[in-house]
This record gives sequence, structure tokens and C-alpha cells, in this order.
Amino acid sequence: MGFMVNTQNEGGSGNHSWACLRNLVRRKQFDSSNGKTETHHHQQLAKALTFPHLIAIGVGSTIGAGVYILVGTVAREHSGPALAFSFLIAGISAGLSAFCYAELSSRFPSAGSAYHYSYICIGEGVAWLIGWALILEYTIGGATVARGISPNLAMIFGGEDCLPIILARHQIPGLDIVVDPCAAVLVFIVTGLLCLGVKESTFAQGIVTTANVFVMLFVIVVGSYLCFKTGWVGYELPTGYFPYGVDGMLTGSATVFFAYIGFDSVASMAEEVKNPQRDLPLGIGLSLMLCCLLYMMVSVVIVGLVPYYAMDPDTPISSAFASHGIQWAAYLITLGAVMALCSVLMGSILPQPRILMAMARDGLLPSFFSNVNQRTQVPINGTITTGVCVAILAFFMDVSQLAGMVSVGTLVAFTMVAISVLIVRYVPPDEVPLPSSLQENSSSHVGTSSSSKQPLLCKADSSIVNKEKAQGGWVLNKENRRKLAGWNIIFTCIGNFLLSYAASSFLLPGLLRYSLCGVGGLFLLVGLIVLSCIDQDDARHSFGHSGGFICPFVPLLPIVCILINMYLLVNLGAATWARVSVWLFIGVLVYIFYGRKNSSLVNAVYVSTAHVQEIGGTSGHSLA
Repeated sequence: MGFMVNTQNEGGSGNHSWACLRNLVRRKQFDSSNGKTETHHHQQLAKALTFPHLIAIGVGSTIGAGVYILVGTVAREHSGPALAFSFLIAGISAGLSAFCYAELSSRFPSAGSAYHYSYICIGEGVAWLIGWALILEYTIGGATVARGISPNLAMIFGGEDCLPIILARHQIPGLDIVVDPCAAVLVFIVTGLLCLGVKESTFAQGIVTTANVFVMLFVIVVGSYLCFKTGWVGYELPTGYFPYGVDGMLTGSATVFFAYIGFDSVASMAEEVKNPQRDLPLGIGLSLMLCCLLYMMVSVVIVGLVPYYAMDPDTPISSAFASHGIQWAAYLITLGAVMALCSVLMGSILPQPRILMAMARDGLLPSFFSNVNQRTQVPINGTITTGVCVAILAFFMDVSQLAGMVSVGTLVAFTMVAISVLIVRYVPPDEVPLPSSLQENSSSHVGTSSSSKQPLLCKADSSIVNKEKAQGGWVLNKENRRKLAGWNIIFTCIGNFLLSYAASSFLLPGLLRYSLCGVGGLFLLVGLIVLSCIDQDDARHSFGHSGGFICPFVPLLPIVCILINMYLLVNLGAATWARVSVWLFIGVLVYIFYGRKNSSLVNAVYVSTAHVQEIGGTSGHSLA
């Protein structure tokens, strides 16, 4: 009948090359990592999180030292008094990705976040690179945050040299290495807390986040009083509200965009949420909205207290209060910075064991990382491994110069999540791997001998496709519409890349640059128009869990999201990309020599989604 496809490698060099390519695009069943099918032998994570826990994770992972430090640099160099608008535009841009995350997290509520979604919608090769990049992101991000806590902690005790000798920074004689014991100790404390259980660790993060929010509210309330008392001197300037122009404000938006990227930690906790269809979209959306409001209000107040050109780039908030004679506020604000950094440290370490566990469940990493502790119901091996790696990195290295590498993982993940939304809506996978527990039963429904050599993404049986003929021409049938949609999704991605690259490459000759802009813009416009005119696939209603959040304004919203993220990726700089390329090359080697051979889909049999329930005979294996 042509419904079943086997992915085993055939003999012959030509077939071998094709089989290697097929490995990169093989996709898993949407619930194959939640323990109901392929991974039934793995223990599951605790269903312990509710909506307030997700708000604590989202806000705690997002509001970090950026608000205590970034506002000064951005206001001085880019935005001026329009700093609040920079945060607003960046928040809206991040919100586009949040909409995409909200739909996919409620459709596919399992651990793994963007890695999980990419594996379901795009393929194993892209999913592996996403997971590998996220491992780098969380490790370097956690080490960077841990390294930044000790100077702020020292300020509370009176200065840089006031920490106990066992925690203070020391330079190793003869080497240009400054070790930071305090950072390592804090990482071990956080790791131990995360091993106790997700509910306990999230409760602790909620307490720390609440303290940080109260400090920010203090800044807003007391700062507003001082501004009204002094007449908002920061806004009464001859240079106007946009001293660097609208371009400067937009540049500031791109800079502060990375102050919002913590909300993806909420999506990574999907498997541990009691009611994911309701709580995940609310947790992602409201935590991002709360962070945006706090950022904007703090920005309005700080710019009103001190003219933008007089701000201290290192300690903008505390120095602003000190300039009005409130010296004691500096200690409270520094305490808020320490609380914020501790919360972000927890948010940086928390998702990585879930990513490792999801990849190990799929066979791409050793099963060591998929073990879940029976008592605490957390991925204990992955948590300890993550904590040790982050602690070692934070102890020995000043990783601030590597901080740009964190942005690569996040932006690539955001881009692939937006592409996944387009795929789910227009070309959802029409074939999924048959659970191993059902493959014996499948023989009574479908034969495999005649189809074992078909490619992974084979064409549907012609009897399924209804070719309708109308007067005056052919009606676009399902098969042709899916092909048209697939090609136009590719065109929009190519157009986004060309447009972003040409807009950022000032060294290119003018004619070449404008030509690339024109071609990219044309691809983007054609893809957007075609996707807007054709119908979305009916299978989108039953692909994944139904009844959750639905992303609005498709295809416009995901395409704009892809454009913004690609523009930011292109502008990260050659040095950052050179470092990331080394890590990705290592990842390719790991995949070739381990993941490709040990993937749970190596011997997978693919079957039409319409027949999974028929073969299974039980609602427990239904895709609906």
C-alpha cells in the first residue's frame, strides 16, 4: 500500500550517500520523548509545576544584571532619552518569538524546547545542531553569570577586597589566569538545590526573583518621586528626545534584545507542567510582558534622574541615586543585582539537563544523561554534569569575551522555532515513526516488503490525493499545495538571509549590496504573498496536542520573527562566529561517530499519520 517506510541503510555507495542524507531529515513522532512510546522504559519527570512557578522561572531567568548595567551603556551610546522605546521595541521583537514558542510548547509539551520542536518539524540534523548550540549557550551563560556575582557580592561587604580570602579572586603566579572560588561555590550551591527537586528549586528561585522585583519597584517608586521633585531633568535637553536619531534607538533595541532571552527556559520545563496547554503559553507571555514593563519603567526613571550623557556605564542606577544624595540606596540596588544574578544562574543551569535528557532519550547522546532520580524526579546525572562543567569554567576563565556565543544558540533556536510554526501550519509531517511496541501489529495492516527501499519522505499514495478539476483550470489539490507551501517557506528563509546579510555588509560594493537586497526582498515578498493566499493544512488541527495556544498572524508573524533573528545573527561579528564554528564542528563529529548510529530512529518504520490509530487499536497511541 505504500504507507510504511523503513530507514535502514541499503547497500551500494549511491544508496549509502542517500541514506546519510536521509538521516539528517528523519523526524520523530511528536510524543516519542514523553515516555508513552519509544521511551517507556525511561522514568518521567515530576509533574509539579503550575502557572506561578513558570512566572518565577521566566522572570527570574530574564531579569538579570542587564537592567542594572545595560541601561547606562545603551542610553549613553545609542538611545539617549528614548531608552524606554528601545526596550519596548526589543520586547515586541522578543514577543514574536514568544508567540511561536507558546504554540509549539502547548502542542508538544515535552523536555527539550527548541531541540524537541526542530526534531519533530524539521529533522534530526537541524535538531542536533540546535541541541548542541543550546548546550554551549547554557554552559557559557551560566559561567558568565556566576563570574559576575562575586564583584557585586564584594560591594555589599564594603569593596572588592572585602570577601573572605577563601572566596576572593586570586591570580595564579606565572599564569594570566584569575580564579574565582566564589563563582564555583555558588554554582555548586545552585546545582545542589536543583538536585533536590524541581518544585523546591523553583520555589527558591521564586523567593530570589521576588526580592529582585521588589528592589526594582523601589527604584521605580523612589526614583519617580525624585524625578517629580527635580523636574525630570534628563528629558529637558536641547538635543531632544532622539539625540542619536531613530537609527540610534533601533541600534539600542538590538543591544537590549538579549535582555529578554530568558523566557525560553519556561518552554524547556514543559514536561514538568501539570496543565501545559494552559500554563505554558500564559507563563511565557506574562513573564515576558512583566519583564518588559519593569525594564521600561526603570528606564524612564533612570533617564529622568540623570541626563543620558552623564550616566555611569558600569553602575548607572546606584550612581543615579547617589547623585541625589541617597548613598544607602546603592547597597540595596547592589543587593538586587546579586539576587538577579543568582536567579539567572539558576535559570541558566536549570534547562540544560532537560536538553541533555531529551537528546539522550532520542539516542543522540549516551543514556547516562537520561536517568531520572526516583525520589526527586529530576535528571540527576545531567544536572550534576552541568554544574561541574559550569563551575570549572567559572573558576578558571573570565568568559565575558565568549558571551557573544550565548546569543548564537538563542537566536538560532528562535529562528528554527519560527520555521517550525510555518511547517506545522502548512506542511505538517504526514508520516511518523511507528512505535516499536506496535511494529509487530502493523504487519497485519500494511506490508513492508514492497516499500522498504522508499525514501523517508515518500509521496503519498495517489489514491489519497483527490485531484479536482474545475471549469477553466485545475484546482490546487492537497499534494500540490503542500509542495507550493514547502518551496515558499524555503524562499522566505533564503530571502530573509540575503536581506539581512546585504543590509549588514557595508563593505560590499554598492551595486552588489543593493542587488542582494532586491533579490532577498523579492524572495521574501513572494513567499509571504503565496503563503498568505493558500490555505493552511487541515492536519494542523490534529498534529500534536489540540486545545492549546494558536499563534496569530501566520505567516506574517513567524516570517518577521525569522527576519529579526537572522539580522541579529549576521551582526554578531566574525570573531563570535569563528568560535561558535569550532564548537559546531565538534558537534558534527560527535553526531557522525555516535549520534547518527545510535539514534532511536535508525531502524524506524514510518507510517502515515492517518493509520497510526488504526494500527495501534488503542487511544493511548493516537496522535490526536
